[in-house]
Amino acid sequence: MTRRAWIIAALAALTAGVLWWTADLHAFFDSRVYSGAVRFWFRGDGMVYDWLQPGTPYGFTYPPFAGIVMVPMAYLPFWLILVIAGAATVATTALVTWWLAGPLIRRAGTTPWVAGAVAVALALCFEPVRETFGFGQVNTLLLALVAGDVLFGVARGRRWGGIGIGLATAVKLTPGVFILYLLVTGRWRAAGTAIAAATAATLVAAGLFPDESREFWTAALWDTNRVGNLEYVSNQSLRGMLARLPLDTVEAKVWLACVLATLALWAWRVRAAAKVDDYLGGLALTGLLGCLISPVTWVHHCVWLLPAIIRCVDSGRRNDRWLGAAAYLVLSSRLTWAWAGGPRPPLAMIGSNLYVWFSLALLIWMPLRAGTTPDMPDQQLINRAGTPDVSRAAT
Repeated sequence: MTRRAWIIAALAALTAGVLWWTADLHAFFDSRVYSGAVRFWFRGDGMVYDWLQPGTPYGFTYPPFAGIVMVPMAYLPFWLILVIAGAATVATTALVTWWLAGPLIRRAGTTPWVAGAVAVALALCFEPVRETFGFGQVNTLLLALVAGDVLFGVARGRRWGGIGIGLATAVKLTPGVFILYLLVTGRWRAAGTAIAAATAATLVAAGLFPDESREFWTAALWDTNRVGNLEYVSNQSLRGMLARLPLDTVEAKVWLACVLATLALWAWRVRAAAKVDDYLGGLALTGLLGCLISPVTWVHHCVWLLPAIIRCVDSGRRNDRWLGAAAYLVLSSRLTWAWAGGPRPPLAMIGSNLYVWFSLALLIWMPLRAGTTPDMPDQQLINRAGTPDVSRAAT
């Protein structure tokens, strides 16, 4: 074997070991919930939202349309479900990594497929991605669907631009923040398409399963006990951070104020990105926003931080690269879990909210670039106010 082949083999073995360890740790818990719930629904003639994973308070938390998409799980053997889910996570992670890091890979100074293999291995070892694999979650599939829509549909003015965002929103509500992105940046046709796709999918589900739809929109959606405790350290949203503080009487008001402030900052930055046609930057900023303002953002949901981290690492400015590298290393270290068993002051405010702090830092300082999509060369870094800054041009 050549040296490069040995490098690839070593990377593959290391990545496989990391994913195996994570799968053993989490035992594909969410895939068990999905398959158990849809099996109960389609083969047991029960209400999908009545089913709970035995011995736990956790059940199906997605809209009925998601259950329709997952209907094969009701009939496939569980081992095959795991094979498909694992392969889908690896494939979509590789695809998104190539879309986002393609220019960096091509400039790496080595054979592109070697640099690409390194990039994919690093992406798969990023804690939210490996947690997605270990839980058997759908996060990277939704990331790929939305990223593909933004970068290849909306950015190119395709008629179908927005459909991916709409379908992702019908499967899981949090990608709906990208509809807000389209509205704020004036992508009216794409926004209308996204809203129409989400509405059509939801209405189809309601027409086929009216009882389940009524239960979800009037009860299951609002039952926070179905998703776990807000204060658990894995909840790396602004609401999770506040829930871990002694703010019981004013927590909701403080959270609302934080959400409004975050929205204002995001709107300012994302409009600056839109002015220079930085669709990848808009994708990254909006992914950060979704993680921050959602009431529940488990660690595995934070795959949406990948675009911002890659953008920083790909920057021509040292401080941006340090921010991206620090975010990747710290958020892949499991350091946050040192606070899973208790507050452990005085560093609890920092350590138990690492994803929150890095999400905010990336939202504020992630650089923008003029006219960047996967098939376009990087043009120019943009300063925080949205005006060209030649001194920070990418190398």
